[in-house]
Amino acid sequence: LMFAGYMSGGQLMLTSDVENFPGYPAGIGGPEMMIHMREQAERFGLEVHDKNVERVDFSERPFGVWVEGEEFRAEAVIICTGAEAIWLGVEGEDEHKGRGISSCATCDGAFFRDEEVIVVGGGDSAMEEATFLTRFASKVTIVHRREGFRASKVMYERAANHPKIDIKTFRQVKSWLSDENGLTGAVIEDPRDGSEEKISCTGAFIAIGHKPMTGFLEGEVDMDDSGYILHTEHTMTSVAGVFAAGDVVDKRYRQAVTAAGMGCRAAMDAEKWLENHD
Repeated sequence: LMFAGYMSGGQLMLTSDVENFPGYPAGIGGPEMMIHMREQAERFGLEVHDKNVERVDFSERPFGVWVEGEEFRAEAVIICTGAEAIWLGVEGEDEHKGRGISSCATCDGAFFRDEEVIVVGGGDSAMEEATFLTRFASKVTIVHRREGFRASKVMYERAANHPKIDIKTFRQVKSWLSDENGLTGAVIEDPRDGSEEKISCTGAFIAIGHKPMTGFLEGEVDMDDSGYILHTEHTMTSVAGVFAAGDVVDKRYRQAVTAAGMGCRAAMDAEKWLENHD
């Protein structure tokens, strides 16, 4: 039994094309790939409900899971609710998520070959995304709202010294610009005096962090200060019989293929655990 949420499919539903998942030499649309995965799982007996889990009780087995007021019981639970990018929340953003505005340069950078792109952020992730994008883009502009950067010195210098990268500090995106063909640029403003300017881009990458979707688990499993689930060398959480996989535990890789691999590990761990705890 699987509860996939109202918006099943996760972050890949916002990815127009997936080029880095094995088995798709010509690439595949993110939503299409999610349909394939679901159909394959259902063929082997998985029952999927497109509903959100409201709360859980892991204090004793069988564990309690509540969905729209209905209680379900399970001898083992795998948590793979993923993480979501932290977005800017500015005008024009929602319309272009997955269609010009992305949170993953590794996933979508190749679609902006010889084009100008923007990276928003000031940490290691932003520097890494910007540097990666120089493989494809003709110009990368980093927009950061402060003068100082959270990024490590080596990551910052690697980006700052790259001939394709331009860095604009004391700037924040106020709105995104577009025409009938898609994203065309951004209006950025200086937070100190409110002055504005327009910069051109056909792609934008938001790198101000991710947050795991684990709020409903507070007090049930051990998590770090950022809400990522802590687990053993396998996939067991602090509660025996409760496992976790993917972006709820992974701060580093955050790729579809690594999440899928970890999901497989969690399923195997759960199966083995159930065999020994009838």
